[in-house]
Amino acid sequence: MQRQASAVWNGSLRDGKGALTTESKTLDATQYSFSTRFENGVGTNPEELIAAAHAGCFSMDLSSRLGKAGLTVERIDTNATLTLEKVEDGFSITAIVLDVKAKLQNPDQAKFDQAVDAAKKGCPVSKVLKADISVRASLV
Repeated sequence: MQRQASAVWNGSLRDGKGALTTESKTLDATQYSFSTRFENGVGTNPEELIAAAHAGCFSMDLSSRLGKAGLTVERIDTNATLTLEKVEDGFSITAIVLDVKAKLQNPDQAKFDQAVDAAKKGCPVSKVLKADISVRASLV
């Protein structure tokens, strides 16, 4: 399986603007810029998209693992908070915190904790990131 996305950038770093497009057209010439990345401008930015991808990937992976453990998922809410920091050679994504709330029909804390830990290590987006990944998970 392969997925594609493209980025176009016009102009200098601070004054330029770009557009992101995904193969599915969910993003279709979606605006991004210096201000959407480092300030609070309107549009998206690469770090926001990585956080969204991580939250989505983790939720799906956790659902799969919970199902294999015999637990029935009603809902998983995952919020990813990504930290971008200036380091000696530029900027780096240094951490991602996943805040997870899961509602299960037949909760089992031990099985839930095991699935959360496995999903943290096993979801494909976690595997590609070098950042420190932590999870705060609870059953609701």
